Amino acid sequence: MLADFLTVVPRTPSTVLITSRPEYEGALTRVHGAQTIALAPLGDSDTATLLGELLGSHPSITDLAAIIADRAAGNPFFAEEMVRDLVQRGVLQDERGGYVCRADVAEVSVPATVQAAIEARIDRLTVLAKQTLNAASVIGARFAAELLTVLGIDPVFDELLSVELIDQVRFTPSTEYAFHHPLIRAVAYESQLKSDRAEWHRRLATAVQEHAPGSADENAALIAEHLEAAGDRQAAYGWHMRAATWSTHRDIGAARVSWERARQIADALPDDHPSRTQMRIAPRTMLCGAGWRVDAHIAGHFQELRELCAIALDKASLALGMTGMVMDHMMNGRLREASQLASEQMALLESIGDPALTVGAGSMAILVRYRTGEVADVLRWSQTVIDWADGDPTKGNLVVGSPLALALVWRGVARFWLGCEGWRQDLDDAVAMARNVDRATHALVVFWKHGWAITNGVLVADDSAVHELDEALQMAERSGDDTELGLIKYVLGIALGTREDAADHQRGMELFAQVREMCVEQRFYQSELPAFELHAARDRALRGDCESAIPVIRRVLNEFLEAGQLAYGAVVTTFLVEALLGRGTEGDVAEAQGAIDRASNLPPDESLVLRDVWLLRLRALVARARGDDDAYHELVNRYDAMAKSLGFEGHIAMAQAMVESEE
Repeated sequence: MLADFLTVVPRTPSTVLITSRPEYEGALTRVHGAQTIALAPLGDSDTATLLGELLGSHPSITDLAAIIADRAAGNPFFAEEMVRDLVQRGVLQDERGGYVCRADVAEVSVPATVQAAIEARIDRLTVLAKQTLNAASVIGARFAAELLTVLGIDPVFDELLSVELIDQVRFTPSTEYAFHHPLIRAVAYESQLKSDRAEWHRRLATAVQEHAPGSADENAALIAEHLEAAGDRQAAYGWHMRAATWSTHRDIGAARVSWERARQIADALPDDHPSRTQMRIAPRTMLCGAGWRVDAHIAGHFQELRELCAIALDKASLALGMTGMVMDHMMNGRLREASQLASEQMALLESIGDPALTVGAGSMAILVRYRTGEVADVLRWSQTVIDWADGDPTKGNLVVGSPLALALVWRGVARFWLGCEGWRQDLDDAVAMARNVDRATHALVVFWKHGWAITNGVLVADDSAVHELDEALQMAERSGDDTELGLIKYVLGIALGTREDAADHQRGMELFAQVREMCVEQRFYQSELPAFELHAARDRALRGDCESAIPVIRRVLNEFLEAGQLAYGAVVTTFLVEALLGRGTEGDVAEAQGAIDRASNLPPDESLVLRDVWLLRLRALVARARGDDDAYHELVNRYDAMAKSLGFEGHIAMAQAMVESEE
């Protein structure tokens, strides 16, 4: 998020300063135009200046300043901590910047490390102040007085503030403090006996639960962390799983962290633990099932899940885990493997006969069937989910917020492919339902509605469609979820790329470039990279550069068909035929005809009305290229009549343009 934000800064009168450890190698080190300043230890003169400001210039501190400078070795924080230590011990008296040394320097011990200096300062605290600091270190870098009181402590803050171990960072509506430096908290935490520290963690877990019982799910991850730190790993496992359930449709990244922590706890249980196998299955099921949300590579987890489910005879967990593996295959270009596993999953779900499980796990198998062109299966499976959901938008929301909304959009897509009535209502109902459930479902539904319908000439990217997509983009941008953002930018790019307005078209190409970059950075599905090549090539063809566009479109079409992605066959064939006829050599016309003949059998299902609409258009274009006016006129009229009878807005507009060109 910060790296994306920083791309805007060069266009503003602003400077951004970022600090990091030398070992940091994240995205912020690669910000274009940034200047790196490596901070070396302070030099002797800088250290002397710092100590002069801290200590003052009284003759009694001259020798002591030299000792501090030598021990600090250029670390300003260490120098400050040693001065605070000497003040706390009474060696230095009076005020900052005007101290006087009241001891023989030869007899003054100076800590050898900054940790030792902090430990010594903590050791000199009163009992209550030390107890307050120790308990606070278990809470975190920031801590509220209220929570310390809940722990049964009568907190002492004035002493800790006076020796600069903590700072007050909030006064209203409730008082809050923070450690003066992270290292102070670390030393306070590590200096405690493990048994004492564990007891604080256990008390904190209980306090968080009891203090806000209505927010237990929201605080589940925090409770789990404290229980795990207390050594109560089995209880922590349950809270990690509870935290993941709460986060699944709010923050999938946080959910995956919780599932992973639960998996680690379960794997560490002794072999003779009575619940070990089921405890190992549960987090793996969700890591696999929801893996598609973050383009996670889950093959290792899935193989382990399959083996564990075989031992436990747990068909339901295996079926749910298959959801993510189906998508993993598909989004990495292994469509045949995805289709095979989808068939296995649906057969397994039918054998189990659990409606909620079928509703929750079957959504991605439907997508695979669509991409392979098996539209009749899409209609049948989506109708099964709709029937079993029984009108409940959230039934079976194990990995998707609203399986019913997804099934509705897929039924709508299948219906317009097959020429069945009701497709428009399905698409609209799906979007309306998803908008009220969760962002991830909404992003998927909007993508599948507009992406497939606009690309295939069923809908047009009119102002209302662009408005709906812009609203979805604003939601995705607020979510911080790369998958949601990539989906909406992708489909908005598709929509804007079809509009005649030059500014809209340019924005669409820019959105494609942004999502392509996300793919390269592994923040979005890498399987979509060929599609971005395709759209860029088609854009060049539309601008008259057919020469460079044709080889790319031809290659991508062949790759799609060889991989079994037959749903792309008709529309990508259209891109190729239009580019070939735009170049217009005799060989191009022959190749265009061959492409049409091949597309007429992709997929080999005579009931695919949408494919037949495309083919009518393409045959008319070839007839015109050959100068066969009678055939062109007859085919255009058939194309126009068919588009109108089906209500396909994009095809109606294209047919009308062809009719007008005759006139």
